[in-house]
Amino acid sequence: MLADSDDIIVFRQFDTVIDANIAKTKLDAYGIPCFLTEENMSNLYPGQPFMAFKVRLHLFSKDEDRAVQVLRHESSLNLDAESSNRCPRCQSSRIARDFPKQSGESLTFLFFGVLFPNKKVNHCIDCDNEF
Repeated sequence: MLADSDDIIVFRQFDTVIDANIAKTKLDAYGIPCFLTEENMSNLYPGQPFMAFKVRLHLFSKDEDRAVQVLRHESSLNLDAESSNRCPRCQSSRIARDFPKQSGESLTFLFFGVLFPNKKVNHCIDCDNEF
């Protein structure tokens, strides 16, 4: 059965309301009319991706190809930005931002660490390198 150009389809499903709203906002910016459903049910059970409550993004079937292009273009820009942060030792892209490891725990750090915290550094999850 072929879809009419005026038929509304479920374009994508998202685990979180935030991801769904980001995609919806991008499509709105390009003039592609769309709407979300199941937002409230997803908010009732946050962080439960195994539940059946997924946020659904709906749009007209005539806009499907254009929406795929918009979201593919935008996601490729985000992937390039994330991949630029790599570990200088092992070239891994699994990087976490955290406080530097302390060589020794001391009472000075425990008392004054709250008032004068260290600046955060990048930490490689694979090789345990800080940079």
